[in-house]
Amino acid sequence: MRLADAIIRAIDFFYVRPLAHLVSRRMFRYAVCGGANMALDLVWYFLIYHFIVGGRYIDLGVVVVSPHVAALAVVFPITFFTGFWLNRNVAFCVTGTRASRQVARYALTVAGSLLLNYVCIKLFVEACGVWPTPAKALTTAVCVTYSYLAGRYFTFAERKD
Repeated sequence: MRLADAIIRAIDFFYVRPLAHLVSRRMFRYAVCGGANMALDLVWYFLIYHFIVGGRYIDLGVVVVSPHVAALAVVFPITFFTGFWLNRNVAFCVTGTRASRQVARYALTVAGSLLLNYVCIKLFVEACGVWPTPAKALTTAVCVTYSYLAGRYFTFAERKD
């Protein structure tokens, strides 16, 4: 049994009747994969910040990188690829399109999500006067919706290459 199949079986075990009426199986798998990748991101960030970067500033000669940014720079590629793998093989189960093409699309989607995060938080806090924490919650809701729709209809849409 492939790892992806085992993960799908484990996720589908929790896809029970009340949930089945509220969200589709694909959306449920997407939510579980996203939550797992977010948790993985936090664990990796904690470990890298405290045990590899050690809270030290890193002098690259041209620029000095703060420890929290250095940890983020190390963690981002890890969770980028785990997120891609989970979405491709578990949430959307797409095999008809080349992985190299999907990675490029996924990178565009992630870049769009980062930009949308920035624009929304600025808009909600500075233009609309929403407090930062509720603004972050609204921003997260907007970005999760965007990410799901982009994943379903752009990055992992069934296409013939």
